[in-house]
Amino acid sequence: MKRSHLSHLLEINLAMVFVGTSGALGRYVDLPVPVTIASRAILAFLALLFFCKWKGISLRIKPAHRVVVLGSSILMGLHWITYFYALQWSSVAIGMLSLFTYPVLTAFLEPLLLKTPFQKIHLLLGAMVLAGIYFLSPEFNFEDSNTLAIAIGVFSALCYALRNLILKARVTEYHGSALMVYQTGIIGVILLPAFLYINFNNVIGQWQGLVALAVITTAIGHTLFLMTFRHFSITTVSILSSIQPVYGILIGAIFLNEIPELTTVFGGMLILGSVVIESFRSSQK
Repeated sequence: MKRSHLSHLLEINLAMVFVGTSGALGRYVDLPVPVTIASRAILAFLALLFFCKWKGISLRIKPAHRVVVLGSSILMGLHWITYFYALQWSSVAIGMLSLFTYPVLTAFLEPLLLKTPFQKIHLLLGAMVLAGIYFLSPEFNFEDSNTLAIAIGVFSALCYALRNLILKARVTEYHGSALMVYQTGIIGVILLPAFLYINFNNVIGQWQGLVALAVITTAIGHTLFLMTFRHFSITTVSILSSIQPVYGILIGAIFLNEIPELTTVFGGMLILGSVVIESFRSSQK
């Protein structure tokens, strides 16, 4: 394996460790989901704006790309909100793993939207991810909170896949931090009315979790994740990032004492297996 390829794999794994904190933090912060996401977005926006000004990163977006940035920001906001509801209705393990149907959705959507060649191997790897998801809830019953969490997690996955595909064609032109400045800013503005329905002292009382969510998960994790788009196809990135729930479940077990059941562990092993296969396959290109 070439040194540069290995470094890119290490970069995406580091990004997934940071982004993987979202599960535990999403369960830890005790606020209504829209308020949590609004706070996360506003704090991340301020941190990223400071970083861009400090590093001299241009925030200029071409007029022709503004609709793309706006659309991807709305999709990102929907992804965050529905993902956090999935976490609230279930556990870190089920919430995070249900989100990872998005590599399967991406594998089908990328050839359609970006006109890339369809690769049959992604069907097999996607099937492995789906099989892993199946072990989360083998009996689907929409009166069960876990099943509802999985359903909304799949919708969150669709929003995430579409957002990543929309941005794929633009990351070579703009720095990842600049794109996240606009995304977090737009999400924060859209969700500002959520603060009208809560005592602001309750928000201040959760400041540690909100700051960690904004800086560690969002500002650092998502920026690093966007930067990896330059080195892999979006489908490859999707499958490689399937290791995120493994990191997230470990973080949840350590800090929240949420120990997954054996079926959940088996599902996670299938997902991790797809990551190992794709890592090796992509290194041979």
